[in-house]
Amino acid sequence: MTSLGAVFTPFNPPERLRSVARAADAAGLEQLWLWEDCFREGGVSNMAAALAWTENLRVGVGVFPVPLRNVALTAMEASSLSRMFGDRAIIGIGHGVVNWMDQVGAKAASPLTLLREYTTALRTLLRGERVTVAGKYVKLDDVALDWPPLRVPPIHAAATGPKTLRLVGEVADGTILTGGTRPDEVRKAVALINEGRTVAGRTDAHEITVYLPVATGPNAAERLRAQEEYFGETDLFSVAGDAGAIADMVTEFAEAGATSVILQPTADETDPESFVRFVTEKIRPLVD
Repeated sequence: MTSLGAVFTPFNPPERLRSVARAADAAGLEQLWLWEDCFREGGVSNMAAALAWTENLRVGVGVFPVPLRNVALTAMEASSLSRMFGDRAIIGIGHGVVNWMDQVGAKAASPLTLLREYTTALRTLLRGERVTVAGKYVKLDDVALDWPPLRVPPIHAAATGPKTLRLVGEVADGTILTGGTRPDEVRKAVALINEGRTVAGRTDAHEITVYLPVATGPNAAERLRAQEEYFGETDLFSVAGDAGAIADMVTEFAEAGATSVILQPTADETDPESFVRFVTEKIRPLVD
């Protein structure tokens, strides 16, 4: 069965997270995803707080920009979260938005090389192994975690273009696809991911998580269009409608290969608590 979730967008103030996470947990939502967008809210702090405030909710960060974080630090954080909260903590990493990385002096000349080196080192550290590596970007000298995870958490990586999708299939354990991705694009992405998995000889499970921008209620379509105009993006795939219309599209994404569909509210959503309840109580019963 396809997992269903929602996004707590960083357009909400951090202090709103507690009530949203608790509402999601009480309603029985499966996944709540956070974003570490520059320069809004920290991913680790928000994730740890949301997990501590809840009992059953899985919480993901999509994504930690790898140019911002030393891989040893990410391994330490991921291991601590895993040991404290088990598989409720979902770790996502990615290139980061190029303009933002440039703003903070962290832009990588070769994002693909960085992501390959980073993901490989991160997975090795989380297996409890001692790592010495001198890559173009990742440099570790006899590094090992004192408190490796009791069970190695899967590493999800964001990808869009063909080269990154193949790479993520090769070195990561799951893929995160951005909001605006269409069902037919999910099928193409799955094929490219599988090419990378074949190169690496991987036969383990690989989760496909996709964000789906949605709006419901009065003026839903207008709200989605206004959001596109605000962010300067056009022709992004989204759904405006009632629970049935959204559930039908979730099913299409599942048939295309998505294992988790995460519903993304508009940035002007004023009642995120009601949104997570809507996802759980109205949409979830309509999705197999």
